[in-house]
Amino acid sequence: MPRAVYVLALGIFAMVTSEFAVAGLMPQLAAGLDATIPQIGYLITAFAVAMAVGGPFMTIALMRLRPRTALMTLFAVFLAGNVLAAVAPTYGVMLAARVVTGVASQAFFGVAISLTVRLTPPEVRGRAIAVVMNGLMVGTLLGLPLSTFVGERLGWRAAFWAVSVLTVVAALATVAGVPRLERSADDGAGLRRHLGVFRAPRLWLALSTSTLIIGATFSAFSYLNPILTRLSGFAAETVPLLLVAYGAATVAGNVVVGRLADRHTIGVQVAGLALNTVFLAGFALLAHASVPAVLLMLGVGLVGVTMNPAMVTRVQRAGNAGPLVNTVHSSFITLGVIVGSSAGGLAIDAAGLRAPLWLGAGLAVLGLLTLVPELVRRPAPAPEPPSVRDPDPAVRPS
Repeated sequence: MPRAVYVLALGIFAMVTSEFAVAGLMPQLAAGLDATIPQIGYLITAFAVAMAVGGPFMTIALMRLRPRTALMTLFAVFLAGNVLAAVAPTYGVMLAARVVTGVASQAFFGVAISLTVRLTPPEVRGRAIAVVMNGLMVGTLLGLPLSTFVGERLGWRAAFWAVSVLTVVAALATVAGVPRLERSADDGAGLRRHLGVFRAPRLWLALSTSTLIIGATFSAFSYLNPILTRLSGFAAETVPLLLVAYGAATVAGNVVVGRLADRHTIGVQVAGLALNTVFLAGFALLAHASVPAVLLMLGVGLVGVTMNPAMVTRVQRAGNAGPLVNTVHSSFITLGVIVGSSAGGLAIDAAGLRAPLWLGAGLAVLGLLTLVPELVRRPAPAPEPPSVRDPDPAVRPS
């Protein structure tokens, strides 16, 4: 596996740690910015909306740059946003900082995944994407507790300074570990050609599946704390340990899916959605029983966001492996987070804490339905993504 793949995972880890920092520091941020808890919650929403809406436009703006130059530009924008957050004197400034970091984060995902495809041979691309996406999984596992740990002991500003330092480290590692590549021929094509790929119905179907996979998972994940304490009977101080276990399950599941994503792309998604339907429905039924609840929660961790390598592979085959397609795909994934968390909250208001688990199971079933056209399609060898050329003649020594 090229060293650059692990370096790109470090960059994604930095982005995800910043994304999760607000969730772990809500009381401190509310006190420091003279805001309410719901207002601090809007900072999370603003980050997600900025990712989903602004990320593709940022990617378009950078498409004429060499990949490593684009990554360094995004690091600079992301760093500026985190420094602004660390010194924010008011809530409005913090809101602006979260928008800036959200836009840069989403574009970074798209460019990093596209670069991973160019750097790796076809037979290991699924595994390589899994390694890069482990930056997301490890961010889930460690990013939130680490930023919370720093913020609780040194103040919330220190947490954002720590993310800024991590961003600088990731940027320096990128300079040292990611080779210079020229723009691919597709990157230099006109915007109309890049947008033309989105006329394919098969691509939109793949994007919708990704949204539903993530929506199903986050309808549960967003409310694990109150579900585990109020329904399953766990003490509040036990929940962080359970969430670490959940994060470990996502890391393990991501490794497995990465090994299967290339050859069994659709099969992995079918199995993942079917299992997630069972785990979420079982969790809803047995949330009052502590041991089954934990086992089913870990099951959701194993087959939820861990579908990312298979999702990416399918989208690239339906469209291409260029930065714009990958960034738009990340936007649809972010849309899944927004849909799952917001609809889950509405479900709780209407029917109680088990409702988001049932909602997640329903979204997973809808996700299975979006795979039906792929299942009835005559099997054919999967084509190479149009923007990938092997070997890549544009690689030059760092």
